[in-house]
Amino acid sequence: MRDKISVPLSPLGDLVDLGRYPIDLPDSVAYERLLADLRRELAEDGCAVLPGFVHAAGIARLVSEADGVSARAHHSSARTNAYFSKDDPRLSADHPLRQFYDRSNAFIPADHFGAESPLRQVYEAASFMPFIRAALQEPEDRFFRYDDPLADVIINMVEEGDGFPWHFDTNNYTVTLAIQNPETGGAFEYAPNLRNAEDENFAGVARVLSGQRAQVRSIDLEPGDLQIFRGRYSLHRVAPMQGRRRRYVGIFSFVETEGMCGGVERTRQLYGRVLPLHHQRAGRRTDALKD
Repeated sequence: MRDKISVPLSPLGDLVDLGRYPIDLPDSVAYERLLADLRRELAEDGCAVLPGFVHAAGIARLVSEADGVSARAHHSSARTNAYFSKDDPRLSADHPLRQFYDRSNAFIPADHFGAESPLRQVYEAASFMPFIRAALQEPEDRFFRYDDPLADVIINMVEEGDGFPWHFDTNNYTVTLAIQNPETGGAFEYAPNLRNAEDENFAGVARVLSGQRAQVRSIDLEPGDLQIFRGRYSLHRVAPMQGRRRRYVGIFSFVETEGMCGGVERTRQLYGRVLPLHHQRAGRRTDALKD
């Protein structure tokens, strides 16, 4: 689909297929062509996929890393709504804020991925953030790495019986890397651009929650695929999976407000703990949407 070009081996090249995706050559024609493809996909529905972004040798390292830290995952089960908020009895019983579903999965927090982590090496590569920012067409003063020591770069680990129901993301931009798929199931489903910074569109959310599929799209990501997703505005979930093989997905987070980190309630739910930083920076964002 995209031209391969000859590039010298580099530390990033030990993980990323730089011949197919020359993110380290921003002045090249291939780089501009790649950006044009991604921008078109993002404009259409807030989601773009780069198949095989990490090559097979890189995936082998990432699977080994995930297996090695899997015991550090925080498993949690709860009844949650799409906003990770508490019930509000002042609202009608069918309001989206009052629709709660079983959530059961695990996250391996960011503080288990040190400087030698291949997952962090991708996230912190000098060319990676500028490439993602260019694809999203965001200015430098409104695009930052997520400043959360528990959640800037993490792995979502899902096992048979787990489920992650419909929800919105805290941060505007989520970049995910498929590392390992389950034996069956586990598709990524989303309703693109269901809300925006000025409008929660509770009516549209209610339609999806009720089972209407007209606005829902589904993607089966393969190990090595990189996905750029505007999860703050698109309702999404992971479909149920089956089999004994775990589903691993790396999550790289970027935000539009410098110094932003996760909310206290959501951080405690997902990682089992909060840090003083989460209390100090609670509410540091540019919109007033529900979490």
